[in-house]
Amino acid sequence: MQNKDRILVTGGGGFIGSHFINEILSLNPDKEILNIDCISYATSNKTLDLFNDFKNYQFKKIDINNFEDVLLAFKSFKPDIVVHFAAESHVDNSLAGPKIFLETNIMGTFNLLQASVEVKKIVPSFIFHHVSTDEVYGDLDFHDPKFTESSSYKPSSPYSTSKASSDLLVQSWARTYGLNFMITNCSNNFGARQHTEKLIPTVIRKILSNKKIPIYGNGLNIRDWIFAQDHAQAIISIHEHGLINERINVGGDHEISNLSLVKHILKMMDCNEDLIEFVDDRLGHDLRYAIDNTKIYSLTNWRPTQDFDANIQETIEWYQNNPNWWES
Repeated sequence: MQNKDRILVTGGGGFIGSHFINEILSLNPDKEILNIDCISYATSNKTLDLFNDFKNYQFKKIDINNFEDVLLAFKSFKPDIVVHFAAESHVDNSLAGPKIFLETNIMGTFNLLQASVEVKKIVPSFIFHHVSTDEVYGDLDFHDPKFTESSSYKPSSPYSTSKASSDLLVQSWARTYGLNFMITNCSNNFGARQHTEKLIPTVIRKILSNKKIPIYGNGLNIRDWIFAQDHAQAIISIHEHGLINERINVGGDHEISNLSLVKHILKMMDCNEDLIEFVDDRLGHDLRYAIDNTKIYSLTNWRPTQDFDANIQETIEWYQNNPNWWES
């Protein structure tokens, strides 16, 4: 992270945020990291414990919905950059209870931006990096071209709407208050330490317990998958190249339907397809996501890992070896 010695991470106890912190601590032991996280249901104390032995790492339990706590942390740490992962992220939960998604993803981001404006007075080169999703673009038909940075915002769910709103907040604070920013819109992440509500961990857990694997609708919905470690490295590469005031898509270049993905994991785990169970489709279920990586390829030397099977195998083995990661 070029010229960024003090990094404040929001949601660093979560899935993607913890991979980012791990990459920074592994590659840049001279960087100071402050992780603020509210420790929600999708955060494990075991994840937080991974970083306890690093002298350049500190953690504070802070909810980004509490502006006073956020502002105090920002002013005392004086970060060069904030990398903002903290969010409510599960689409199904947003359908059942959208309010917390609006509170955390929109108002929580607002609190961070307000605190960032104050920090910019102390650290003029300060950057606010907002980690977002490709779901802000809505969905594609099977033969549509991939999402680019100029694609229109057409969010379909309360979750994606809250992320689209926070994207727009960041851009407006940059314009109005002169805040240096980055927004990255990534595709579906997978890897170790992902909460068990998500698709790939659900599939693996169901197979390990010999239970039925639920698949929405006909299973033909397509997602572009990126390994979480690759995503973390993409963010690092963006800042190593000194990029600011840009929106950049980050994809894994691996499109696959939900049904094909489930069948592939079943095959890798030596199980037959009898475990598959089709269930009622998700409300407003997006058909296809696909990321065009042209911009990030042109501006950095980052590329996603191409060995999807090896990454899936590593993920399977992690869940086999860590069955109780979310037990308190």
